[in-house]
Amino acid sequence: MMRVCLSTTVLVMALGLGFSADQSAGPPAYRLVPGWAPAPGGTTWGQVPGFTIDETGRLFVFRRAEPPIVELDTDGRVLRTWGENTFVWPHGIRVDREGYLWITDGRARDGRGQQVYKYRRDGRLVMTLGTKGVAGEGPNTFNGPCDVAVAENGDVFVADGHWNARIVKFAKDGTFIKAWGKKGAAPGEFDVPHAIVIDTRGRVLVADRSNKRIQIFDQDGTFLDQWTQFGSPSGLFIAADDTLYAVDYHDRKGVFIGSAETGVVRQKLDDAVAESVAVDAGGNIYVGETVPGETLTGLKGGNVVRKFARVRK
Repeated sequence: MMRVCLSTTVLVMALGLGFSADQSAGPPAYRLVPGWAPAPGGTTWGQVPGFTIDETGRLFVFRRAEPPIVELDTDGRVLRTWGENTFVWPHGIRVDREGYLWITDGRARDGRGQQVYKYRRDGRLVMTLGTKGVAGEGPNTFNGPCDVAVAENGDVFVADGHWNARIVKFAKDGTFIKAWGKKGAAPGEFDVPHAIVIDTRGRVLVADRSNKRIQIFDQDGTFLDQWTQFGSPSGLFIAADDTLYAVDYHDRKGVFIGSAETGVVRQKLDDAVAESVAVDAGGNIYVGETVPGETLTGLKGGNVVRKFARVRK
């Protein structure tokens, strides 16, 4: 029977985490929804490195299988699929404030890939960043772009991180502004900057996965802080109230729920080995898994999507 292990005081102490003072009533309860969202057409999901949600609650799954983009409702029903034969190595997907989808293709093959795409939600391409099929570290090339965050003013931040180790900033029209970072473990250096989000204060949070930390910058790339209490984060999501969700499939294995304001980890769910995460307005959590493995509770994971439903008290 599938189980969700919520953090207890003992677990929190063992992990070196901590609850904030306002958690006296206890963290929210979640239940893992069995059999949520079967793959379309009777297929298997394959690797799911990208997961996002728009303001209407429509979920977008980006997977390494055909068709690569699957749109779902929150009950797991398939609404639409698209993007066939378009991407070499699907990676990240986000939706911005204006409703555009930002998609990263992290490898090159046959003259395609190594690009960042901006799509309308009807699947119409409106802008491309990077040079088609070319890997590099210049203003117009990427090498392993992982994720995208869009600021309130429209500036675009790309975590160019599977082979490069940098953050690249563009203006709203796609004009290159700057890049920062290099391979390393010092503040402002990266080892697989895998996910990127922006909090309500405009700070840029980067999941520096292989360095097992989240680094925090201003939008000019000035280092502000780093947090190591979220494991080895692969995916990040920030809710409107600055609740921060981070998923780790490699090190501490689970879904971390905390504060983007303070960095306090309030809770951890152990029934996931996820790479991507999205959260709806009701606080329900959706994750996508890539690498096969076993959760801390013994659940077999990988190549699947899951829903953790928030239980209302």
